[in-house]
Amino acid sequence: MCGITGWVSFDRDLAAAGATLHAMTETMACRGPDDRGVWAEGPAALGHRRLAIIDLPGGRQPMSLTTPEGAVALVYSGEAYNFTELRRELEGRGHRFGTDSDTEVVLHGYLEWGEHIAERLNGMYAFAVWDGRHDRLVMIRDRMGIKPFYYSPTPDGVLFGSEPKAILANPLARHRITLDGLRELFVMVKTPGHGIWDGLREVEPGTVVTVDRSGLTTRVYWRLETRPHTDDRDTTIATVRSLLDDIVRRQLVADVPRCTLLSGGLDSSAMTALAARQLAEQGERVRSFAVDFVGQTDNFVADELRATPDTPFVHDVARLAATDHQDIVLDAQSLADPAVRDRVIRARDLPAGFGDLDASLLLLFRAIRDQSTVALSGESADEVFGGYLQFFDEEARRADTFPWLVRFGRHFGDDTELLRPDLTASLDLGGYVADGYRTAAAGVDRLDGESDFEYRMRRMSHLHLTRFVRILLDRKDRMSMAVGLEVRVPFCDHRLVEYVYNAPWALKSFDGREKSLLREATADVLPRSVYDRVKSPYPSTQDPRYARALRDQARDLLAGPSHRVFDLVDRDRLRKAAEQDGPVSSHAARRGLERALDLARWLDLYQPELALG
Repeated sequence: MCGITGWVSFDRDLAAAGATLHAMTETMACRGPDDRGVWAEGPAALGHRRLAIIDLPGGRQPMSLTTPEGAVALVYSGEAYNFTELRRELEGRGHRFGTDSDTEVVLHGYLEWGEHIAERLNGMYAFAVWDGRHDRLVMIRDRMGIKPFYYSPTPDGVLFGSEPKAILANPLARHRITLDGLRELFVMVKTPGHGIWDGLREVEPGTVVTVDRSGLTTRVYWRLETRPHTDDRDTTIATVRSLLDDIVRRQLVADVPRCTLLSGGLDSSAMTALAARQLAEQGERVRSFAVDFVGQTDNFVADELRATPDTPFVHDVARLAATDHQDIVLDAQSLADPAVRDRVIRARDLPAGFGDLDASLLLLFRAIRDQSTVALSGESADEVFGGYLQFFDEEARRADTFPWLVRFGRHFGDDTELLRPDLTASLDLGGYVADGYRTAAAGVDRLDGESDFEYRMRRMSHLHLTRFVRILLDRKDRMSMAVGLEVRVPFCDHRLVEYVYNAPWALKSFDGREKSLLREATADVLPRSVYDRVKSPYPSTQDPRYARALRDQARDLLAGPSHRVFDLVDRDRLRKAAEQDGPVSSHAARRGLERALDLARWLDLYQPELALG
């Protein structure tokens, strides 16, 4: 796991652009605290910051090989979980290796198969290869979009990086946000390829982007395809378990301390229990970590989203799986700390508006990083197995829009409630969402003979796996890599995603509950309490002191000199939100304050040009 960046300029010799390359590379220091490296030759310059996970002394980057036709150089972020098998295959084809790292396997794999190395990889990855034999840059991203990858075309080449900040460090990049960029900020939908900053694009998941002197081309090497599912229930459950056992075993491989993120929900509990069983066979004990808030369990108040606190279930799993467990308990002061808000915004390069959900994740990861370098997460199981409440909500099922927006609107209200009315009108988020939905829905293939209901549920699954999960994967990557923690996501293994996606909804919910296949596939390792627990989202603090801190910060913003944020936020609406009486303990009631404060700090930190006309 690392941070990568680079610059290709076919009209220049970038060997003389060292200062700029170093500046771009250093923006990735948080992603790679263990080492740094740069490489430049002719029109290409590559930068790398390393978080050492496998072959600690041997995996330095950029990694290059000299061929008779020219140099081939690689910068790589992520993990290839099948690198051992690929290495054996490549050795059989005559390749010789000088390290034990998966990076060298990917480089030799490119020499052997070119860009088609992408189809052979199992893992999470974003990497770029400068192929001096053909004067071209090849950028490849993993199938599910686990690792971020941005690029910005220039008149004579391209800039790229793991995060926008790497590209923004180059003088050629514009620090500019248009209405389209703001639209992406205010809808809970991730449009494929959209980089939000003007001129930035994302390498789309499952895609190869090639840049040479003739321009830029893309090739999709993987997409979520509709296929018949012929296995019966027992076979499907057994296959899911077999896949999970193999996936967890592969993702436990590391030369550094590992742990699991444990929430007490079905997803993280199943993953933790499987990891604990496998490590126990090797005489090891898995570490597990959970987030909690001061007084949350004792004073918990159930609502429509969260019926129970996490901690009792977390402890049930830790006892049964015999993990070395630790609760990371956070207080309201830490969650509302402006310095933490700054860290979150710098990690994301944007004002995401997730408030304490982002702050607690960052603080959790920072505490874990003191003890572990790799963590396994239950992220994406809800999208894969059908775990969200909207999958069982008839209004959401039938809505002619992204189904999660139906429930979000019900629970969180309007995400633009504090914006200036004229800006809200210009954004036309309703039209933007409608256009995006039509495009997304049109990409879902239907099986011959598939019923209307099954096709509707297939479409819901597809939308979650291609438009929603990427928001959560990006969030988890940014918060974890901001502190140099590698988070792996077993449920995003493409083999599992393909298999479960094509199982009909009648199988995915055969007992009338969410995630039926996952529950039965892992029933033997789960405590009964977790087996019976209803889905509960990532926790949010209920401490009224957090809301009071937000109000105080909003009042400070209102009291100061005129701030650029009021080009976006309506001053009177913010004042009303800051002066309301009574406790504001729910995330929904705090959302507008969090969004306004995030926007203000982002404008201070990044000084973007706002093109709102």
